[in-house]
Amino acid sequence: MSVADPPEAERLSVRLRSGTRADHDAAMGSGFLDRLADGRLPREAYADLAAQHYFIYRDLEAAAIAQLSDPVAGTFVLPELRREPALTADLAFLLGPGWPDRIEALPATRAYTARLRAVAFDRAPAFIAHHYTRYLGDLSGGQYLGPAIARSYGLNGDGHRFFVFDGIRPPAFRGRYRDMLDAISWPPADEQEFLAEVPEAYRHNIAVLAELKERWT
Repeated sequence: MSVADPPEAERLSVRLRSGTRADHDAAMGSGFLDRLADGRLPREAYADLAAQHYFIYRDLEAAAIAQLSDPVAGTFVLPELRREPALTADLAFLLGPGWPDRIEALPATRAYTARLRAVAFDRAPAFIAHHYTRYLGDLSGGQYLGPAIARSYGLNGDGHRFFVFDGIRPPAFRGRYRDMLDAISWPPADEQEFLAEVPEAYRHNIAVLAELKERWT
């Protein structure tokens, strides 16, 4: 450790994980994802999850384009993370060529995307908060969920491309991402905005899963 490195407990990534552990557990413990992983819900329920993800990632990745020129947020805009093309392919496979006319955003999803449009397009700390919450989740629990869903619903590539990050080794990438967070030199107000927005992002994710559970169980 160099003299410039903060103690482990003071690193942003460590404080973030510690402060949001309960939010993460609440999202993973919604019950809806467990039922999908076990194949206890109809395949249409999985297609509905993909549809809600589509609406979320469409706006999150539009925000990424808007943030490209920001000196901090722009470094997190990594092409290999993009999920909208994979979701488009998944929905075309799951629902057929007319899929755009067959999906609808849940109220919780509309609230989520409204939040993204309100804060993530022009506020770097808020954008990174939502970016972290979604993509690090996809590269953590999503790496268990994807194969489980594939087994349960007989999917072999087509239909679950959302969970497959070509060219990324998830454990190594998660470490790299946390190093990127720790390297940010934010004014205190920006850091506090980031730390406050991550739980907000979790809250919206949990609300979407709760509505999906209510619809399908």
